[in-house]
Amino acid sequence: MSDDVRSGPERPGKERDVTIKAVIFDLGGVFLDWNPRNLFEKLFDDRRDLDFFLTEVCNPAWNIQQDGGRSFDEAITEVSHRHPRYAVMASLFFERWPEMIAGLFEGTVLAARALKQRQMPLYLLSNCSAETFPLVEERYDFPALFDGCVISGEIRLLKPDPAIYHHLLDRFGLRAADCLFIDDVLQNVEAARSLGFAGHHFQGAGGLWDELVARNCLKPGDRPAGV
Repeated sequence: MSDDVRSGPERPGKERDVTIKAVIFDLGGVFLDWNPRNLFEKLFDDRRDLDFFLTEVCNPAWNIQQDGGRSFDEAITEVSHRHPRYAVMASLFFERWPEMIAGLFEGTVLAARALKQRQMPLYLLSNCSAETFPLVEERYDFPALFDGCVISGEIRLLKPDPAIYHHLLDRFGLRAADCLFIDDVLQNVEAARSLGFAGHHFQGAGGLWDELVARNCLKPGDRPAGV
C-alpha cells in the first residue's frame, strides 16, 4: 500500500455538512504497513512453500481467530496438529510479529497529531490480537494520541460485526452521527456507515488529508508539504 495515493473526499452532500466531533481510526493498513510476508519472505527459501504457508496454514482466516480472541498458544497447537512441519514457523507469527511491520504510514501519524492539536477526540477500533497490540504500544508513540482504544481480541468481537461499533459508542459515550470512521477495508467502512457513522475508505494519506480538510476537521494550512 502506497502512502501517497489520493482517493479524494467521499460522500459529498448532506453527510459532508455534519460536524465531526470524534475521529475513529483503524490500525493495520492505516497506521501500520503490516504484512506477514515482510517476515516470512526472509525465512522461506522456496517461494511455493511460502505461498502455501500463508494461504493454507497461517492464512487470514487463521489469523483473524487471534484477532477474535484466540490465544497464539492455541493457534500454534492447532497448526501443529494440521501441519506439523510448519509448527515452528507458526510460532514465529507471534515471536517475531513486529518484523511483519514494514513501517508507519507517516502521513496518517501527522494527520492524527494535527487533529490532536485541534483538540479533536481520537479513538482506535482495530481487529487486532490482545497479545500483539501491546507490542505496538511498546514500539511506537502514536497510540498515546488516542483517547480510547477498542481491540477486538480483548472483547472477542470483530469488524464488521455491528456489535463492535456499538461497543465503541457505548464505552466512550459517542454518537455514530458525530463520528468519522477510517479503515482500509471497505466492508468495515460500509458497516460503519450503515450504523450512521461518516466513513472514509483509507487508500493513502493524501486521500485522508483531503477528507479531513473537506470535513473541516483540519485546515488546509495544517497539511504538511508533500502529503
